[in-house]
Amino acid sequence: GLAAAEQSGYGLWEETAARMVDAQAPGLAARVRELGSIPGSGAGWPVRLLEESALLHLLDQGWLGIDRLPAPLATTVRTRVGLPSPAEGPPVRDHWLVLAQYDTSDGKITTRRIWLYGRESGRTALVLGFGAAGRSPAPALPVGLVIEAELTPHAGAGQLRADLGDEVGVPQPTGTPPPGGTTTAAVAAYGSALREDPWLESWPVTLTDVVPVPHGEDGGWQLADAEGESALPMAHAALARPGLWKLVSLSGGGPVTVFGECGHRGFTPLAAWSPDSPETVQLT
Repeated sequence: GLAAAEQSGYGLWEETAARMVDAQAPGLAARVRELGSIPGSGAGWPVRLLEESALLHLLDQGWLGIDRLPAPLATTVRTRVGLPSPAEGPPVRDHWLVLAQYDTSDGKITTRRIWLYGRESGRTALVLGFGAAGRSPAPALPVGLVIEAELTPHAGAGQLRADLGDEVGVPQPTGTPPPGGTTTAAVAAYGSALREDPWLESWPVTLTDVVPVPHGEDGGWQLADAEGESALPMAHAALARPGLWKLVSLSGGGPVTVFGECGHRGFTPLAAWSPDSPETVQLT
């Protein structure tokens, strides 16, 4: 049972992850390693371990029955397992606003995530870059500016990933943030995306006219609609970042526009705009 997971140590998980790597399933290996980091990670860890174990089991079952799945969902399962997914969609040329850029590392590989918004198409796209640990991945794009470029989407249900073409125009200043919605609409958008990809950690959303306010007695924060009808809690990991205080300072108690990732752990703010200035404030 889950009670013994805290005493079993990390070796058990790493052994299983190594088997997944040998089976050419790096996506499964990464999920197993994530399971190994949950036991003893704080209050409520058994619940988190059960949730992630259930998602891993669902992915296993999806792989075993992949021939019976609709084509887009089957492609998503292959991607989640870790099989290569080439960019095969029709290219989209647009003026792309660079919303956010940040790096994460698992100790071996550094992953760069770049969020873009197409001014003409209205599409949101994710460009990924990878590099060895300690090295900065490519590409690097100027956050807050607009570039004219061609993106080629990847296949899969609910996939936003795209490859950036070689010809990128000179970055230009932008006049306005992307269109957004309420916190209720953000949660609904994430829920809709989950129907196409049950393993989706988060979904990109832009919130308009929200105010960062303290939430609870444990140092939490949330983004509340200016009208006070609903609110979206910030993810626990976002509370320790300097970007939180940038956002609070930018707001000054008033409504702002915020772009970020809405997921089952809460909302992670990545960029913000004040009503008084079109300048993008990075929160990463």
